[in-house]
Amino acid sequence: MDTEVHRQGTIAIRRATSNDVKLLQDVGIQTFYDTFAEVNSRTDMDLYLEKNFNDAQIMSELGDTANLFFIAESNGLPAGYAKLRKGTTPPELQGANAIELERLYVTREFLSKRVGKALMDHCLSEAREEGFNTVWLGVWENNDRAIAFYKKCGFEKFGAHPFLLGTDLQTDNMMKKDV
Repeated sequence: MDTEVHRQGTIAIRRATSNDVKLLQDVGIQTFYDTFAEVNSRTDMDLYLEKNFNDAQIMSELGDTANLFFIAESNGLPAGYAKLRKGTTPPELQGANAIELERLYVTREFLSKRVGKALMDHCLSEAREEGFNTVWLGVWENNDRAIAFYKKCGFEKFGAHPFLLGTDLQTDNMMKKDV
């Protein structure tokens, strides 16, 4: 387990296991809801959350060797998680040895307490250790807080792609960073 000590306490990052399904569901649903519920319809939010955070879906993702999940805990409490996904390189990055940072979720109570940065640093390090030279991600074009965070971490926009939230077709900016 990687541990980083910060003024706000200790942030520990560990690999998720099949015992973490409920934790991944709870953190995923709550952080997604906290971030996007005010600007999306309840119906679209429910459709997306039911599809992407049910038991079978999370178990399937955890069991897929293309996925790497990392859980952040602060002073023993779940603070967020990240998911790296292999094999999803978009056409714009063909030729690059790239891995996707598909999720980086931090619970509301741990925002601005360096949990996101600790998860990001861990994912970038893991990507290098796995032999990748580029990390890419998709972020909703209207998620200014996340975009600012990714820019601060050295990511730059290289394109855009569609993202379906329930029945609402939205646009994600694609961002990348060489590692």
